[in-house]
Amino acid sequence: MRAWLRQHRQAFALALRKIAAQRSAALLNAFVIGVALALPAGGYALLANLDAVTQRVAYAPQLSVYLRHEAPRGAAAALGARLKADPRVLEARFVTREAALKQLRRTETLAELAAALGQNPLPDAFVVRVDETDPAAFEAFARELRAHPAVAHVQVDSDWARRFGALATVARIAIALLAVLLAVGLIAVTFNTIRLQILTQGAEIEVSRLIGATDSFIRRPLYYLGLLQGLAGGGVALAIVWVGLAALNVGVRELSATYGSNFRLSFLDAGDGLAVAGFSALLGWLGAYLSVSRYLRDIDDIH
Repeated sequence: MRAWLRQHRQAFALALRKIAAQRSAALLNAFVIGVALALPAGGYALLANLDAVTQRVAYAPQLSVYLRHEAPRGAAAALGARLKADPRVLEARFVTREAALKQLRRTETLAELAAALGQNPLPDAFVVRVDETDPAAFEAFARELRAHPAVAHVQVDSDWARRFGALATVARIAIALLAVLLAVGLIAVTFNTIRLQILTQGAEIEVSRLIGATDSFIRRPLYYLGLLQGLAGGGVALAIVWVGLAALNVGVRELSATYGSNFRLSFLDAGDGLAVAGFSALLGWLGAYLSVSRYLRDIDDIH
């Protein structure tokens, strides 16, 4: 066991020395790998952030129920009691026309328009959160409310979330396909990099085999070289994603403030970050494996 660990330690140290001896090429390879991995990793981070917003609406559908102007407050009270007694309703919040107008006047872009109104044109309304995720049942409940004599209009406020959910599914598939294509490209980059490294050491490898070196002994430092290059590329990818999200947050901060929110794009959590680094290292190792295996097979064919 100690001999096995010593061999791996020596192979790892040799791979580090090779990287240190070719710092410029190693940095360039890490940058190429990092840029390629940053595309799917950044797309995943954006989808994860947007999902966190839309899922809250998607799992708690919301209706805005606008009452007729001529409807008396007694009718509004009766409808409110009916909504609160309905087991499908999680919350029914009554918004008077006066409160709605005050809210309109507090909105910076609409304050002048609200001040110019001669009379309050806004209706009384209920904001209803429904414990119903089945689209057919949800629409049936909306139709029930539209049939009420005091109701003028029912607006479904979570349709956008359903549409976004469908778009997000398409985006996930596209990102997965992009990741697969880029993974193939990264394997090819590592394959060629290790192959060039092998060609510069071709004579040394052949002499090592002649004096009894095993294929494992020859492969081991090159495997570590590919793994370390991939790992460095994963680190570059995470740095690019972090900088990109920080830059986007400058605009997101201003946009969310207009909606009275403090929403920010969050960086990948620790598990996702480790997954990106591990995936990149695995691709580097795989490229090295394919390159070394092909070279040794060619040598065997020659001899």
